[in-house]
Amino acid sequence: MSQALVILITGSSSGFGFITASRLASKGHQVIATMRNTQKKDALLDEVKKRGGTLEISQLDVIKKDSIKETIARVIKEYGHIDVLINNAGFGIGGFFEDLTDEEIRQQMETNFFGVQNVTREVIPHMRQRRRGKIINISSVSGFSASPCFGAYNASKWALEAFSESLRYELKLFNIDVVLIEPGTYKTNIFFENARYAKNFDNPQSPYYPISQFLKAKVMKFVNACRKNPENVAALIEKLIIQQHPPFRNIPDWEGKILYICRKILPFGLYSWIIKQALFYDFDDKDEVIQEL
Repeated sequence: MSQALVILITGSSSGFGFITASRLASKGHQVIATMRNTQKKDALLDEVKKRGGTLEISQLDVIKKDSIKETIARVIKEYGHIDVLINNAGFGIGGFFEDLTDEEIRQQMETNFFGVQNVTREVIPHMRQRRRGKIINISSVSGFSASPCFGAYNASKWALEAFSESLRYELKLFNIDVVLIEPGTYKTNIFFENARYAKNFDNPQSPYYPISQFLKAKVMKFVNACRKNPENVAALIEKLIIQQHPPFRNIPDWEGKILYICRKILPFGLYSWIIKQALFYDFDDKDEVIQEL
């Protein structure tokens, strides 16, 4: 490694943030791994120690601006700059739109979209002053391909992608790169300990109850059978942070790449038919569901 970078990562207590923080720290970078709840820090510290690295744990809640300002100011004071910002903090809420409350949708957007903007807004001035830096936003295949029962999550990622693309043009003037990572499905805590569902998700009186329960079971079956290694996502990020001209859109797995190509080259009618068939081909009332969709 030619140079140790100062890297701030949000949402480091689990998932891609956890793996990326531990990997980059083990490579000699100065990692500030932030998390909303620092009581979860021990697992990360143990993993980093096992890999032979060190890092700093810091409390940061992406929806609380005072928390962000305090953390960024302290990091700048201690290290002088931030080379790389990795916006990873986020969650997904399951539920059909009619079952989701306004509050649930707003919470999804607050963390996954406005949270990214909050942290980025505090970091940009320091990068702009140095005329260098990288901002890496963790999106998802859900940022370019929507699905039923995850509309709020899809919306948050589509918004993130549009914001990232616009910001890339704006910050190129100051030699700051903005990069997207769009992973497919991986067996991480977003589907387990960190899983969230609409309050009305398990209500048998909901007209969507049979479909939502079916889709949840189908998704979890797919997740549990998933053999893709999340370490590959961290390895991609490791490569991008030292790349002189990193590409904007980065898809680390075959699932995402195939989905992206199909979305781009197929007529939407054909693409949506394939998605609906894949989701509902073994649902008892599939004909009625597909017709309604």
